[in-house]
Amino acid sequence: MEPLQRIGKATVDVLEVLLGADEPRWGLEIIKLTGRPSGSVYPLLDRLERAGWVTSEWDDDAERRGPRRRMYRLTADGAAEARKVVARAAPEPRFVPRTAQ
Repeated sequence: MEPLQRIGKATVDVLEVLLGADEPRWGLEIIKLTGRPSGSVYPLLDRLERAGWVTSEWDDDAERRGPRRRMYRLTADGAAEARKVVARAAPEPRFVPRTAQ
């Protein structure tokens, strides 16, 4: 598994969606859940897959109508790294001074 060169907010958003999934997610579902455009999400998913963080396969549900969907899931190593990335990206608690009493 390769480290990611760039980890921006879009990467964190996609990793959060994939971490929160019990089942594989398809590309359009990830786009809708993140609110990111397809021109950001699909290249990002490709980069994650080439780095070994994600695996994908075509949905072979013959019962479902419409075009085939590409299903994405984090690898075990990818999930471990994704948790670290998401934890680092979480906003740190801000210091709130107490007023004197």
